[in-house]
Amino acid sequence: MAGKTTFIIVGAGLAGAKGAEALRDNGFDGRILLLGSEEQLPYERPPLSKGFLAGKTTLGEFTVHDAAWFRDHDVDVLPGAEVTGVDRHKQAITLADGTAFSYDKLLLATGSRSRRPDLPGAQADGVHYLRTVGESEALRAALTEGARLGIVGGGWIGLEVAAVARERGVAVTVVESARLPLLGALGPQIAAVFADLHRAHGVDLRTDTGVTEITTRDGRATGLLLDDGTTVDTDAVLVAVGATPNIELADHAGLELAEGGVLVNASLCTDDPHIYAAGDIAAAWHPLLETRIRTEHWANALKQPAVAAAGMLGRDAVYDDLPYFFTDQYDLGMEYVGHSAGYQRVVTRGDTAGREFTAFWLDGADRVLAGMNVNIWDGLDDIKALIRAMRPVDPDELADDHRPLADL
Repeated sequence: MAGKTTFIIVGAGLAGAKGAEALRDNGFDGRILLLGSEEQLPYERPPLSKGFLAGKTTLGEFTVHDAAWFRDHDVDVLPGAEVTGVDRHKQAITLADGTAFSYDKLLLATGSRSRRPDLPGAQADGVHYLRTVGESEALRAALTEGARLGIVGGGWIGLEVAAVARERGVAVTVVESARLPLLGALGPQIAAVFADLHRAHGVDLRTDTGVTEITTRDGRATGLLLDDGTTVDTDAVLVAVGATPNIELADHAGLELAEGGVLVNASLCTDDPHIYAAGDIAAAWHPLLETRIRTEHWANALKQPAVAAAGMLGRDAVYDDLPYFFTDQYDLGMEYVGHSAGYQRVVTRGDTAGREFTAFWLDGADRVLAGMNVNIWDGLDDIKALIRAMRPVDPDELADDHRPLADL
């Protein structure tokens, strides 16, 4: 391999695999080394709390590429590889076993890990986190009919797991410290829709409540002790209180950080011209929204690597896609696009009570910052166009579902 241009990708998730794919698609014929801490080939993570957890989807169906693809495209995959250091001066990475590899360009796609609060009992048997295939399999084994599941945290993962668990006949209690689940993400008006949804499906949703301890017996979780003094008896516990971006490698390498992630420009290049970042860790400047955004969304892991690959190959490209995510809970399907930070009001059209509606987050000038379709499967492109137009809209016309969005 001496003298051959080498691009290294650290992180063998969706973003890492898509980075390798984009490099080959754009004619890069040098060596590609893809290193991941898990033993599996790169896979997508949304099914872990949805179809795979429910037993409706197999790992092969959401594995990004099979082994033959990596072999045929001459991508060297090193599973179970822990990268412990980046020497920017020598342009080399080091593994835990001391092995070193030199790079011409480096893509960091190290993703996130489950946040693990300092909670008494959190290390007991029967306490689950959800980030990997193995963790999803272990949790699914606990979701047997008649079992009792306590969920700490009412965010997206917690609520998606609650929906799967209820459909499998599990009694579910969700404990959320805010007054509504998803309050920070959606605001009170739309968060209430999800609270009502879960209560309607039999979830014991306890809001404005904290967990002070996971109770145990003989080293196994038995329930939750809440800050109001009450207890919840459980057979298993899921801790779902968010994710922590894996930025330690970048931090130790001295790369500039921002928004809890690695600072990159619109081309996803760090302050080191030889190093790029994509996915969960990338705090990227958004040229349209004129702000720095870091999101732990599937869409970023899917699409950002193509822009990073172009930059690594010396080509001009910027990432200006709008943030996007989706969820499926019971009979509710939702797609969200945009960035609602700083919104002043929410406008809806359609049947909110019947959970078939569109919501819009507007700023003080009545410009659409973000939009969400609930059980409506068209109009997303029109929502994107409204956001990109960055022009005021009439809220009354926006709320009128007889007025086509395209007319606005």
